[in-house]
Amino acid sequence: MFIKVLKSKVHLATITDKNLFYEGSLTLDKKIMKEANLKPFEAVWVYNLNNGKRFETYIIEGGEGEVILNGAAARLGEIGDKIIIASYAWISEEELEKFKTTLVYLTDQNEIKETKLRQVHS
Repeated sequence: MFIKVLKSKVHLATITDKNLFYEGSLTLDKKIMKEANLKPFEAVWVYNLNNGKRFETYIIEGGEGEVILNGAAARLGEIGDKIIIASYAWISEEELEKFKTTLVYLTDQNEIKETKLRQVHS
């Protein structure tokens, strides 16, 4: 049997820009992506703490401190809103004992404040 677990989470990212007429996605600082074990074009869920909206999109690499809502997602948040970015993975029960979730906590300027690896327990 496989179970869906939280693979990576970026906590309290601040939206820095919006681009409605872009083809879609969420632009994210490539250093944050690497720290959070997120790959370009990986599917992510975005949870907006300011308005409660939740949506799925994919991420692309951006410059330092960038967190940009692109395409239709630009209508789901405002510059300055705080968001959580989460990716999930399907893993087998055998993998569960070794699997670790990556949690990245950001400052208000989208700088990495802390990173934690959490063991998933069965």
